[in-house]
Amino acid sequence: MAIRSLTRTEAERRAALLTVERYDVDIDLTALPEGPEVRCVSTVTFTCREPGAETFVDCAARVVGATLNGRSLTPGGDGRIPLPALAGHNVLRVESVQADTATGEGVHRATDPADDEVYVWMSFEPDEARFVWACFDQPDLKAPHAFTVTAPSGWTVTGNSGGPCVEELDSARRWTFPDTPPLSVYNTVINAGPFHEIRREADGYDLGLYTRRSLAPVLDRDADDVFTLTRQGLAFFGEAFGMPFPQRTYDQVFMPEFGGAMENYGCVTWSDGFLRRAAPTPAEQELFAKVLLHEMAHMWFGNIVTMRWWDDLWLNEAFAEFACHWAAERATRFTDAWAGHLAGDKLRAYLADQGPVSHPIHQPIHDVAQAASIFDNITYPKGASVLQQLMTYVGEERFRAGMSAYFARHAWGSATLQDLIDALSEAGGRDLDAWRTAWLATAGTDRFTLERDGDDVTLVAAGDPRPQVLAVGAYGRNGETLERRALVRVEVTRTRTPVTGLPPGTDLDVLLINDEDLTFATTRPDPTARDAFFQAAALLPTAISRGVATATVWDMLVNGEATAAEAGRCVTAVLTAETSDAVIEPCLALAADIAERWAPPGERAALTAAVATACRHLATDPGRRRVALRGLARTAATTDDLARLRREAGDDVDLRWRALARAAELGEEVASETAVLLARDPDPDAWVRALTVRAALPDPAAKAEVWQQLAVDRAVPLSAVGQVATAFWRPAQDALLAPYTEHYLDLVPRLHRGGMIPAMIYAGRLFPPYAIDLTYVEKVRHASREAVPVVRNTLLERSDELARMLRSRTRTA
Repeated sequence: MAIRSLTRTEAERRAALLTVERYDVDIDLTALPEGPEVRCVSTVTFTCREPGAETFVDCAARVVGATLNGRSLTPGGDGRIPLPALAGHNVLRVESVQADTATGEGVHRATDPADDEVYVWMSFEPDEARFVWACFDQPDLKAPHAFTVTAPSGWTVTGNSGGPCVEELDSARRWTFPDTPPLSVYNTVINAGPFHEIRREADGYDLGLYTRRSLAPVLDRDADDVFTLTRQGLAFFGEAFGMPFPQRTYDQVFMPEFGGAMENYGCVTWSDGFLRRAAPTPAEQELFAKVLLHEMAHMWFGNIVTMRWWDDLWLNEAFAEFACHWAAERATRFTDAWAGHLAGDKLRAYLADQGPVSHPIHQPIHDVAQAASIFDNITYPKGASVLQQLMTYVGEERFRAGMSAYFARHAWGSATLQDLIDALSEAGGRDLDAWRTAWLATAGTDRFTLERDGDDVTLVAAGDPRPQVLAVGAYGRNGETLERRALVRVEVTRTRTPVTGLPPGTDLDVLLINDEDLTFATTRPDPTARDAFFQAAALLPTAISRGVATATVWDMLVNGEATAAEAGRCVTAVLTAETSDAVIEPCLALAADIAERWAPPGERAALTAAVATACRHLATDPGRRRVALRGLARTAATTDDLARLRREAGDDVDLRWRALARAAELGEEVASETAVLLARDPDPDAWVRALTVRAALPDPAAKAEVWQQLAVDRAVPLSAVGQVATAFWRPAQDALLAPYTEHYLDLVPRLHRGGMIPAMIYAGRLFPPYAIDLTYVEKVRHASREAVPVVRNTLLERSDELARMLRSRTRTA
């Protein structure tokens, strides 16, 4: 029988019926060093408002035994255990075993290839705790959790609450953790293994970092930076939300074979792919800071105050994504965080919001399976941008006051969108009902242009715009660059809005709509100045103004209003002029993507060569040399460039791997060089780099071997799936790749295996960008109908992007 997904109606009924008093969960990990099994005993104490009623508890692990108030229970076979004839006060005890710790949901056993040590992590969002122990797996049934964990004697165990009592047993240790505050079950965690641990006191907090022993040198290298960011984030959020983080301990655990990061209360779990084996670049450092602050913001948005149901997922994710950029700019050295957001994630959100998976930020969610499909570019980067607009709309001080009131009212409980809107409306002194409906209940993106009539300028919306505040920047020539002559804020309430306060038009070269990037809207230049706009983008004076111009050019490309050659030349010029470390890397990636994926085959080489030339220019700046050489490793097409990369790599093992993958793609014999580099690389996952080189080879046997490991066996760590897949799918290898486009379709019914994060990664990263046509796009759309929601949405989003790429590949300059 299939595992059932909890519906909203069922969750509402269960929440109305029950109050959960506490969970006592006893976990046995002692079998894991040699075998797969995790054993749990979950004791749930709860009350029932209607004695005699019945409900169910979620448990998708194998049930060994279950009792309710001493009476035996029979599992339903669908991931649920029926609970008949409830008393007013109830004690449920369920003993369960989860043996699928290699590919299953909720808990994962990983073996470090460097030393064969075993590590185990748990991750439960949205409803995967039920795969490990019995629980009421819905967000609004919050309760204290008390964990007792028996683990091998050489292991360390981490959990939500610090300060465990550790008892020595025969060949094992028992870790007894204090009660957590009231938490949703998906916010709880246990991680364990023979960790390398670093601790630090900061501002009254006890901060901990953990990783597998083979990565100890990397964590030691980065620890000071991580502790600094953690201290800065806790201070900023505590002040901004009017509520300091209420627990003394705050741990961060870097785990092998984990995807992304998860905001477990007081104990964030990370993919150890975030511990860069090579010294991280500025953009990688900024990404790390934003992820750290995103997960930290969840301590408030998600843990302390939790959404009542998954239709308010954005209350967690969009707010955390907004807050991490806000905190990064205000409290850390990453003061261009919003510019980095615009250059990367926001462009993807603009594309998604104009495609088949566009949806309101807040929408009805029927069941949890549907909820898993909205951890996407609408909920995250669009949601973050919309909240930035909301702070602009009400003013930052009033926004902070509203947040403080929200947490004061709802701490340790659940809340809804209306609760948040009420708090912000009261603090901001303006009715936000129209704003809420327009921005949160309505899908799609506004588009703005300007009309000039002499010195009169009018902002014109395509259709009825959302209420918003945006800025128009006026720029004039100052030698070889542009300088801002004026910045005018405009509150939009109707289709046509006069823009007053600009200098006379004769003195201006560019009027930039949405300057400072205050709102989520696409724009178009004056048709009479279109070509001049493309040329002027690189001359704008700030990272954010150049980013707004680049976003306009990108949106014109994906909508068929600009050719890849036009967009590529513009973005490459911006790349050459860019001064912000936060923007150079995403700008370089965008220019290379346009050349590789959007350009007609006959124009691909020239556009790629232009990006390579820009990389050679950037490499003359010592501060940007490493980033530029990485870009050259992606775009090099000549033996001279490859020789230069090998020459300049020196002891930079990461750059050597990148150059080797490019040489393999171009048909060089690389087997012996790969073997030598693999032998000297200290990274415990260096075999993945060697596999990446093999993936790039234009060789049938290599493609078959890599596909088996990557897509069939799933032997590649989740954090490296994208790296290997990108090397596998290369332009100009269509004949070799054609069979794998069909193999991808064969995978679709199984892509959801392992839970939400693996489903998103495999469905998205393995998606073929080459050796396809519009007929294939239709095949993907047809296959998506039978896929689970999280896979279906990924297929639809990627197929829409692919169709746009294919159309762009037929448009010549």
